[in-house]
Amino acid sequence: MPPGSALIVPDHVRAEDVRIDRAPGTEADAGDPEPQVWIKRLNLTNYRNYSALTLELDPGPVVLTGANGSGKTNLLEAVSLLAPGQGLRRSPFPDLSRSDGDGGWSVAGTVQTPARTVHVGTGQIAHAPPTRAGRMVRIDRQPVRGSGALGDHLEVVWLTPAMDGLFTGPAGDRRRFLDRLIGCFDKSYRGRLGQFERAMRQRNRLLEDEGAAPVLFEGLELQMAQTAVAITATRLDAIARILASVTARRERSPDSPFPWIDLTLDGQIETWLGEMPALDAEDAYLRALRAGRPRDKAARRTLTGPHRSDLSAYHGPKGLPARVCSTGEQKALLVNLVLAHAELVRRCRSGAAPILLLDEIAAHLDRQRRAALFGEILALGSQAWLSGTDENAFEPLAGKARHYTVDNASVSARKL
Repeated sequence: MPPGSALIVPDHVRAEDVRIDRAPGTEADAGDPEPQVWIKRLNLTNYRNYSALTLELDPGPVVLTGANGSGKTNLLEAVSLLAPGQGLRRSPFPDLSRSDGDGGWSVAGTVQTPARTVHVGTGQIAHAPPTRAGRMVRIDRQPVRGSGALGDHLEVVWLTPAMDGLFTGPAGDRRRFLDRLIGCFDKSYRGRLGQFERAMRQRNRLLEDEGAAPVLFEGLELQMAQTAVAITATRLDAIARILASVTARRERSPDSPFPWIDLTLDGQIETWLGEMPALDAEDAYLRALRAGRPRDKAARRTLTGPHRSDLSAYHGPKGLPARVCSTGEQKALLVNLVLAHAELVRRCRSGAAPILLLDEIAAHLDRQRRAALFGEILALGSQAWLSGTDENAFEPLAGKARHYTVDNASVSARKL
């Protein structure tokens, strides 16, 4: 969308459909009920710099303060592994084992959901064979296949310092960010992504084989066309829903210190879907794959598809691309986007807010924005985990959160 243009929400997605029940800062907030999904107990064994740790928690926010390198982010990463995906750092799973451990590691949580208490856990066994690249997952102490089943019980949304360059970094980072947001409320989406990526990898291998017959490409390209259009349509619909949530926040709090954000998704399939029905877009992509084989062979990879799309962001009030905004403005835009997404997830999960992980969140936020953020977290009803080096930055949460000091993998409760 060109800078300065109006934010338009599609007819099938209305701002009132994603509006939360009340505005932060109103009198109703004082009597907010406990969040419906929260971690009651967290257990770590041989994880990162922790040999063993048990934390008993309540539904409120969790504040972790301590020096850099003490293990704060490791704790947030551990919580992120109780949800589907690769965690907030996307680290290889063997790297999560404590350096002087036996090679195995585990993260377990007792999770309170609206329906019941669930025991979830994940990890790797010591001396796992090289072929076992993934992680083991258990729910109620029973093994399950893949981490996707964790999403039936809790979702986790995070904002880390590594994301501060989201608007200025490579397009792949923005696609992964969007795909992770979608996965929180569309459980089948990760499967469609996996199908497309597997088919594309096989096609890319054929591109490297000079003797590969054209017939070998056809089945793979058909599968790519079907899943690519479904992926793109889902992304466009998700952006519309997120923008509707942004609009609801904007109408509710027009003077918010977190400026509203505008988003567009740019790519060839996106253009086709704006001009023709989905089935015709599949045919168009299929023709493009066939015609593009010589070019793709020269590049030794597929050059057209949803893996090439880019998420563009704009500072709504200023009408400027987010990439040219100041560091503080970019952080504020990200906070707005993450909160809007969290409210959307809460709506999609019948009022159960996701767990928020906000690493070094005080950086680039002034006192006003920190206070506003803490108020929004309390209103949302999320068990938010916040980390930072400055204890004073979290004073507004005194008496409203559990505060811990982290010192070289030692975690101790602290009262404010």
